[in-house]
Amino acid sequence: MALTACTDMPAPRPEAPGRDACGASGYRSLIGRPLAAVTLPADLDARTYAEGDPVTMDYRATRLNIVTDDDGTIIEVRCG
Repeated sequence: MALTACTDMPAPRPEAPGRDACGASGYRSLIGRPLAAVTLPADLDARTYAEGDPVTMDYRATRLNIVTDDDGTIIEVRCG
């Protein structure tokens, strides 16, 4: 007779948010505009930084990243 231990099944992993979980596609029209001329919603989870600036490496799919060039022109919007 064999005895087997009862074990809890691991909880399923939550599904990864979609590729556009932060809504970046809705902000693509900002590319080419000066950041200083843009008004963003106060409750938007976003960070802005110039290309090449040091930023934290934590990935948050729901955070919008707005990247500018040295002149403050928006060159990229993406999630992370």
